[in-house]
Amino acid sequence: MSPPREPLPSSMKAVRLHAYDGKPGSICVEDTPVERPGPGQVTVRVAAAPINPSDIMFIRGRYGLTKPLPAIPGFEGAGIVVSAGPDLYGRWLLGKRVACGTQPEGGGTWAEYVTTSTRLCMPLPKRVSDEEGAMTLANPVTAIALLHEAKSRGHRAAVHTAAAGALGRILYRIASKSGYPVIHIVRREEQVRLLRELGNEIVLNESSPDFLERLKEESQRLGATIAFDPIGGPSTGQLVDAMPKGSQIVVYGALSLEDARIDPKKLIFEDKQIEGFWFSDWMEKKGPLRTISCIRRALKGAGKEWATEVAQRVPLDHVQEAIVRYEKDMSRGKVLFVPSSSTS
Repeated sequence: MSPPREPLPSSMKAVRLHAYDGKPGSICVEDTPVERPGPGQVTVRVAAAPINPSDIMFIRGRYGLTKPLPAIPGFEGAGIVVSAGPDLYGRWLLGKRVACGTQPEGGGTWAEYVTTSTRLCMPLPKRVSDEEGAMTLANPVTAIALLHEAKSRGHRAAVHTAAAGALGRILYRIASKSGYPVIHIVRREEQVRLLRELGNEIVLNESSPDFLERLKEESQRLGATIAFDPIGGPSTGQLVDAMPKGSQIVVYGALSLEDARIDPKKLIFEDKQIEGFWFSDWMEKKGPLRTISCIRRALKGAGKEWATEVAQRVPLDHVQEAIVRYEKDMSRGKVLFVPSSSTS
């Protein structure tokens, strides 16, 4: 028996970006048409959508892609599939709750509805809430992918900066459970205590006077020759200076919004390397089987071993204050948009 079809409205509320300048006046909530799904697409009634660092980079024009303006931000979310194009998988998804990503050329999840590719939708198990499902694709899957890279490249241990953030805490739990050594770097003493409550892993405070010396010592002791850095700027230079000869520094974010300054002698005479990591490219290179495997593992742990804390739930109309709140203290927890038309 086919699930009942929910008629799509002609318009919806959505956050719309009018300039890539990061100014509050450039982003607002407007009525906009609901896109109808075409072949290989579905339309999802959004139940929840988080603010992620990638979203902040996008609205400031610092992300790896831009969209024609006005654009709807939001790279991930969750909700119910309410309409589908003329293909079997899309029709099978009708009426199901899904975690979903967005297409580079399409609208985002900071809206009441989003139309996206069926390949970017993963049905949610009953035990996974809409909120946990909405936070599955970016942080948990990226954490799994980063640790996969460290292990598959033969590194005995790793370093991770911004470890008190949502992704950092997930990576902390995954690494701890698997017994893979990671040196976790935070900025404040209360964040040290926060992470140590989760386990007995090594946590370093970069504000401490002896931080660089301790990072050198622990990296040498553990053989940590790969680092994952979502901060950029001075953080990247510190990692290049402190880590052992032959180390790789993988930059996957730019939270500092600053340029990195690197001593070229470290690259020339100590055989150190710096590279970028963009999850979208990683998925393309690894192929659908590896990507689906990572997503299924993320869903398996969602709401349990790597539950993500939610600091605030807000309607779309509060977009400006939500962005300010999230940027002020990302380690406090996620800020989720909960569109008023949605129900869990």
